[in-house]
Amino acid sequence: RCENLVEVYFQLQQQVMAASTELGPELLPRLLERFNEVLSSLVKSSFLVEKQPPQVLKTQTKFQASVRFLLGPRLLKAAPKPYVVRADMVTEKQARELELSTYSNTLSESTGEILHNTVALETNPTSGTCCANFKNVLLKKIKRCERKGSESVTEEKCAVLFSTSVALTPSNVSIHLQVLSLPIVVIVHGNQDNNAKATVLWDNAFSDIERVPFVVTERVPWEKMCDTLNLKFMAEVQTTKGLLKEHYFFLAQKIFNDHSASLEDFQSRHVSWAQFNKEILPGRGFTFWQWFDGVLDLTKRCLKSYWSDRLIMGFISKQYVCKLLSTAPDGTFLLRFSDSEIGGITIAYVIRGKDGSSQVENIQPFSAKDLSIRSLGDRIRDLGQLRNLYPNTPKDQAFGSHYNSEQGG
Repeated sequence: RCENLVEVYFQLQQQVMAASTELGPELLPRLLERFNEVLSSLVKSSFLVEKQPPQVLKTQTKFQASVRFLLGPRLLKAAPKPYVVRADMVTEKQARELELSTYSNTLSESTGEILHNTVALETNPTSGTCCANFKNVLLKKIKRCERKGSESVTEEKCAVLFSTSVALTPSNVSIHLQVLSLPIVVIVHGNQDNNAKATVLWDNAFSDIERVPFVVTERVPWEKMCDTLNLKFMAEVQTTKGLLKEHYFFLAQKIFNDHSASLEDFQSRHVSWAQFNKEILPGRGFTFWQWFDGVLDLTKRCLKSYWSDRLIMGFISKQYVCKLLSTAPDGTFLLRFSDSEIGGITIAYVIRGKDGSSQVENIQPFSAKDLSIRSLGDRIRDLGQLRNLYPNTPKDQAFGSHYNSEQGG
């Protein structure tokens, strides 16, 4: 489509030049100037990021990216040698200035040092594409900005600016091309990864397509947050079984710290960035996102098949578990994600006395490390006090396909 527009442009330009005598000395220069503006705008918009850099980027770690010039095969085929595309780190402030500036839109200073940051813009005759492939890039160091108030380094967004200048044939007009990557959070240590992912998720999910870099809302409807958590969960775990209405209810109670509201009450509320990943959950040492990400990681690594078979209730409070199990037969159990630990799953089961009284016990949560030593299915088989998965499925029937062939330990 871009190429078609360029062809139309050149045809119109030829027609204008052919009618130059009729147009006169005043109108012709104005028309030609306007043509150059249209061409420049069209060409600049055809310079795109094809493969984005990682949105959480660790210093001293190699990464890949690529840019594509859609009009390159048409406009650069007579170039004497390939043009070079440069990659630079820019701050959010610099990205904003580059986007809004009508006078100077070239970068004055890079905010970080990138090695192997220049690559030839090459045309592939077979595929008819014109690309610059950055295969061995390394962010050596990053220069941090001054932050606002309580903002942490993992809330600081920057981007990679890809830029080059080309001379178009046959007109020989010089045009500066530049394009920004998606927002990037730079980390220097693996323990920052979790919070960096939160910043990226919030930005990707809740920013407007057309925006000043990299402005994003501070508050979103809870329903939008539910959709985001569900999509994230299914994508990370790689399952078709998403979150259910009762899961959202538990998550709302957790993030809003409200156990008296109804499901309908939560649907009309807004959740803030602070509630998502700045405020520590009551009585805990972590935020809502840190807890949820721990569940994601555990499920992805150790529990995918159990979750996909709907054997894990998961997102349910200890109080509600007691309510469900208190009237169930002796040995009835269910699986829920730990409230007190990041990335843990616990088994709750009911013991019924001879007098009919019931007591709900919670087994110490299992971590990913525990489950890598012995699987959840085999642990359930080992525990004789567990009989039926809530409400009434015999455990061998529910978990039999998840047992390993060797007998219990």
